[in-house]
Formats: sequence, structure tokens, C-alpha cells
Amino acid sequence: MLPADRAAVVDIVRSVGNFNPAELDCALELVDVYLDNAQQNDYRFVVAEDAAGRVCGYACWGPTPMTRGTHDLYWIATHPEAQGRGVGHRLMRYVEDRVREENGRMLIIETSAKQSYSRTVEFYRSLQYEEASRIRDFYDVGDDKLVFVRRFSP
Repeated sequence: MLPADRAAVVDIVRSVGNFNPAELDCALELVDVYLDNAQQNDYRFVVAEDAAGRVCGYACWGPTPMTRGTHDLYWIATHPEAQGRGVGHRLMRYVEDRVREENGRMLIIETSAKQSYSRTVEFYRSLQYEEASRIRDFYDVGDDKLVFVRRFSP
């Protein structure tokens, strides 16, 4: 991800429609941390481009503090106009390959169980991510937190 990609990522995050204002702020804060500090090691970003070179998706991930080989997927989003074309799958495969290159043992994904996230949950399941836990009413009353995991090595 390059500084020139920021505006497209902002558009993606805003257009997806799932994220509340606090989530939008958080997503963009991580973008800025990444772009403003080349020395940071907490977050990695990648963008996906369409055939015309327009950014149509992005992912953010990084090593989980105080663990050995565990990584978190912090954000992944595809512009609504590009959804259903395999962009998210390609982004996930890219992230998984980078995690393996860093001797990562597992990738953890946290998401909401709200109905508006049902496609997101099915997306992770389609990629063979296992639902490892559910914390009821975590984000709000009636909004459970789901934790998915994919293990790469013992």
C-alpha cells in the first residue's frame, strides 16, 4: 500500500456499509500509522487492484503481541462494485502466504455476529476458518464477537 492508495481505501471502508463511525476511525488510524511510520512493525497492508489499476480491496494484518507465530487479520474489505469477483479470496491467500513466510502458526480473525455481517462470516467459513469462540453481547447487547482461526502448523 502506498500513500496514493489512501483515498481509495477510505472510499472502500466507507462504501462497504458495515462499519460504524468508531470502526471507520480505527481502520483509518491503522492506515495512517502504516503510511506515516515506515519503521513500525505492527501492521502490514496490501491493496488489490482491478485490471485498470484501481484499488478495489485491501487487507491489514500483523503479528499478535506477546505470542509466537500468531497473527491477527485486522481489516479486509472489498469495494461493493468488486465484490463477488474473488478479490477477497486473493487478498486472504496473499495474507496467509505472508504469515507462513514469517513462520506464522495461525491467523486469528475477530468479527461481529450481527446479521449485517452474515456474508463476512460465510466468507471466512468458505476459506476453512474455524469458529474458535463466541462471546455473547461483546460489542453490544445482541452483537456477539466471533473469533475465527486458521492454523498453518502445530
